[in-house]
Amino acid sequence: MPYEFKLPDLGEGLTEGEIARWLVAEGDEIAEDAPLVEIATDKTTVEIPSPAAGVVSRILVAEGDVVPVGTVLVVIGGDPDASNSLLQAPPAPAGRVQATPLVRRVAQELGVDLASVTPTGPGGRVTEDDVRAAAGGTSNSLLQASEGRRETVRGIRRQIVEHLSRAHREVPAVTYVEECDFTLVDLKLLLPTVLRATAATLKEYPELNARLERDEIVYLDRYDLGIAVQTDAGLVVPVVRGCDTRSIDELRADVDALAEKARAGTLAPDELRGSTFTVTSAGKLAGLFVTPIVNHPEVAILGVHRIAPRPVVVGGEIVVRTMGNISTTFDHRVVDGARAAQFTLGVIEKLQA
Repeated sequence: MPYEFKLPDLGEGLTEGEIARWLVAEGDEIAEDAPLVEIATDKTTVEIPSPAAGVVSRILVAEGDVVPVGTVLVVIGGDPDASNSLLQAPPAPAGRVQATPLVRRVAQELGVDLASVTPTGPGGRVTEDDVRAAAGGTSNSLLQASEGRRETVRGIRRQIVEHLSRAHREVPAVTYVEECDFTLVDLKLLLPTVLRATAATLKEYPELNARLERDEIVYLDRYDLGIAVQTDAGLVVPVVRGCDTRSIDELRADVDALAEKARAGTLAPDELRGSTFTVTSAGKLAGLFVTPIVNHPEVAILGVHRIAPRPVVVGGEIVVRTMGNISTTFDHRVVDGARAAQFTLGVIEKLQA
């Protein structure tokens, strides 16, 4: 009997996933628990093993398609000729329109009923152009059909688009900046040192280590800090656990291991979940100052910017010190400006001690 493998519930309240990459082709023999497919969610990319052994009869959902949990993705075993009726992915559940979260938000903003839109995307999916055309606007593809190379937003880049669009729309963000004297900091241990100082200061300013959930502020009692890591595929934010209790050497080991796995694309889902606050530092690419975006649903993010020798006045004399800027971008609904400034100065004080 053929086995119909459906997109599983990946937890974290996720209702759909993107087929990032098939690891098999039709006609391949696959063993039980062998790698089958990579699924991209708004958290990470997960490798799913095969639930059964046999020949891959039909692959029903193409790479790049976004489908709801429960959609049949692939048929394993059975007579391939008998699977012709499964050449197309099954329709969405009754009453459900196939569209990405980003397209749904565009429809909501434009006042378009998705059920009334004629879909033109793969597998009957409604695209952003479909929504804009239904709203009476001119399709972007018609305006720009002859302009440049076009590439579908997929994988980590799609996750970044959706996540940051939501953060920008929902979070009234403000950024506070101050100088820091890094002369006494071992710059080879910069990020773990900043993580340690940040976690210690968050204990003094708990509203920055929090969540806003409807009409409640949830103050978190753990200090699991995200670190922004740039990869070839895009920006990811793995989580360093227990930054308030770990030594600098332990934090360095975690930072190095997570960054290496991020660039290799081998981070486990649990290594990308549950951060309470984020620290970002662009290293050699850091500018004099940038405005990091809050990593929703967190309420603040700390940025470490360019660090270099500068002339400064100390004790009435001009001396050369290793200086840099530190910023805190915060959700003004939860954090007051004075508290964000005090928090930033608290981190700086610990780094300068």
